[in-house]
Amino acid sequence: MIGKLLTRLVGTKFEREVKKLRPWVDRINALEPEVRKLSDAELQARTPLFKQRLERGETLDQLLPEAFAVVRETARRVLGLRPFDVQLMGGIVLHQGKIAEMKTGEGKTLVATMPTYLNALTGRGVHIVTVNDYLARRDAEWMGRIYRFLGLEVGVILSDMDEAARKAAYAADVTYGTNNEFGFDYLRDNMKYALEDMVQRDFHYAIVDEVDSILIDEARTPLIISGPSEESTDLYYRVNAVIPSLKKEVHYTIDEKARTSTLTEEGVALCEKLLGVDNLYDPTQAELLHHVQQALKAHTLFKRDVDYIVKDGQVVIVDEFTGRLMPGRRYSEGLHQALEAKEGVKIESENQTLASITFQNFFRMYDKLAGMTGTAETEAAEFQKIYNLEVVVIPTHKPMIRKDFPDVVFRTRREKFEAAAQEIKELHQKGQPVLVGTTSVEASEELSRMLKRMGIRHEVLNAKHHEREAEIVAHAGERGRVTIATNMAGRGTDIVLGEGVRELGGLHILGTERHESRRIDNQLRGRSGRQGDPGSSRFYLSLEDDLLRIFGSERISGMMEKLGMQEGEPIEHPWLSKAIENAQRRVEAHNFEIRKHLLDYDDVMNKQREVIYQQRRQILAGENLREVVHGFMEDLADQFAETYADPKAPPEEWDWDRLREMLLARFGIQLDPPTEDELAGLEPDDLRDSLVELFKAAYAAQEARFGETQMRQAERYIMLQSLDGLWKDHLLNMDHLRDGIGLRGYGQVDPLNEYRREGYEMFMAMVDAFREETLSLLLRIRPMKEREIESAEERQRRRQRRLSYSRGEDQKPATVRRKEKKVGRNAPCPCGSGKKYKKCCGRGA
Repeated sequence: MIGKLLTRLVGTKFEREVKKLRPWVDRINALEPEVRKLSDAELQARTPLFKQRLERGETLDQLLPEAFAVVRETARRVLGLRPFDVQLMGGIVLHQGKIAEMKTGEGKTLVATMPTYLNALTGRGVHIVTVNDYLARRDAEWMGRIYRFLGLEVGVILSDMDEAARKAAYAADVTYGTNNEFGFDYLRDNMKYALEDMVQRDFHYAIVDEVDSILIDEARTPLIISGPSEESTDLYYRVNAVIPSLKKEVHYTIDEKARTSTLTEEGVALCEKLLGVDNLYDPTQAELLHHVQQALKAHTLFKRDVDYIVKDGQVVIVDEFTGRLMPGRRYSEGLHQALEAKEGVKIESENQTLASITFQNFFRMYDKLAGMTGTAETEAAEFQKIYNLEVVVIPTHKPMIRKDFPDVVFRTRREKFEAAAQEIKELHQKGQPVLVGTTSVEASEELSRMLKRMGIRHEVLNAKHHEREAEIVAHAGERGRVTIATNMAGRGTDIVLGEGVRELGGLHILGTERHESRRIDNQLRGRSGRQGDPGSSRFYLSLEDDLLRIFGSERISGMMEKLGMQEGEPIEHPWLSKAIENAQRRVEAHNFEIRKHLLDYDDVMNKQREVIYQQRRQILAGENLREVVHGFMEDLADQFAETYADPKAPPEEWDWDRLREMLLARFGIQLDPPTEDELAGLEPDDLRDSLVELFKAAYAAQEARFGETQMRQAERYIMLQSLDGLWKDHLLNMDHLRDGIGLRGYGQVDPLNEYRREGYEMFMAMVDAFREETLSLLLRIRPMKEREIESAEERQRRRQRRLSYSRGEDQKPATVRRKEKKVGRNAPCPCGSGKKYKKCCGRGA
């Protein structure tokens, strides 16, 4: 009660935020008469003037009113568009590093030009992130006219561009591109073998268009670069032949909420019989068990024409949020190969992860991040918690007059589609355009077949026809048009009402199913009623829809029975609407936990990733790495002295034999046995100093043998090769650790803390191994000719061109089984030396 009274007195949080923006808008408006009098040349001269003022110490905030006024006038002259006051507000919010929620049709593309221009004056570059190549290319050309007029360079990153073109685009003042391309370029750059091959600059300022889609919906799946492994594909076919023999609830169970499938004891026994193995859970059968689990998942949880389609003999993923095809993207951990076996197409060889990053951690690298969308308020808490981004709701330029009708619910899917088709027919006959939203390719094609039988001409926009996406959506508001769109494909394209459509009631939105997220439903509704246009919307639901069936609980079904539903009869009731909204809230909370879970685990990897990538750049930038190698020598000498020289034992009892064997085997260094006089009074630190001198002498001999120039090349090349190889193995080991870490919860320990602890130990062991491997190779290599080193680097470049890029599936902990008993780092070493494992055979493990 008190809260409502305060809200009436001081306004909502968003109203208070908008009130703070008004003085800024007034200052910009006050400059308009003066700026409008400027000639084109005078207007263009403002850019170098602004840059000079920044160099003299003025801030971007101080320049904001003038810069925004200049962009507004430029837009009026070159595009014929003058930003409204609410668009100025949106631009200010973006400059402040926040999210501007602006309804569809409010001109977000134009809004971004003002903060982009202002922040590009620093010379550090601004990235505009879009959801697809079409929008990146369109906006770079369309809005690019403003930037070019004002003397700024504009670049665009497209999926089919070569490295030289990418580098030029990133060097521009303003760079447009998709989230995938920006992310993959970052990963690729950190696999390069020369600084001049890197295409990106630092991460200064980014504006993310459709920010909810990119930072929320797509944040459940990381970007992955992988390379081919040598494993055979025969096992996939062998296991695939077994799965059809399994029966649901007898041999396996499904949890649709968690999206998991699990073998029962009967299922395990049948698989063992059909595959000819005694025990599927024997450690030696871990690979076979993994293949069975992935094949079961492919057959029971992944549906053709919903999760993927088969096109030109290939399994192509369908983006669950946009309905678009994702060619070149593959599910990880053998799931994609299991789907290929299921569909009887050629199985591509399994890939090993070489680099990966989540969108959360990628976008958090920017010094300043901002975003814009029509629907962000429902996810405001997540934006704040994960990205430290505040959401500000900007009022519309004209009042919203769209009519949103209550949902209608039917008993069956068939009844729902028949009723929806009948409404489409009635509206089509009077000429009112209809945009139909579906949640899958399957649903869009089912409705399309019904409309064809009724003789209703229509367009279908789904993953199979995404090439014509923008064109189809752009015409959806014309008189008599019927457009079926999957999951709001076509975002970013305006729907302009055709002639006479306003009088008919504007564009009607017909949803055939509620999405898991209220935000996606709001996006669909938002395609109608733009800029004060008339419009309407209604959702058709059934008790067989996934949302109501899985998350709606039995309460909804019981409610429908009490209300006495008949065949083909819809029902509307406030209780029902509330129950549906509660179901959506539960799914939203569940999906947030998945994204948070992914981020919690990737945060561990992110710290390690930052260290490795920084190390790589230091190696690439260092002309002379001799001092780095000398540092490795000192670290290794410390390590070996600790391992082989027990300070509590007399020097003659130190493990001299194993030390000599190790030095000769790993580094080619001969250690002479110490004399009795040398042993007298010897301390571990003395041994450490002797080892450093031995390493330095051997290294000096190598340098004399190679020559200065070639030794420097060898240092750089061997360091990169060692680091990349060990990092690749570490990524695989971390994947395995994560797969089984969830089981630690049964032992009353926090799996995440265990993952952090063991992950840190594994990382430090990898760092030790990097030092040792680098020094070992440098002391044992033979001289290479310069052209051989260059050809080796070219082979590396060719290998990079064969890499594949994917969006990994939702990651959940699974079971991993070791082939041998795990030895604790502080346990006695099984070799019998009497030392702790970590100081003996476990060194570097």
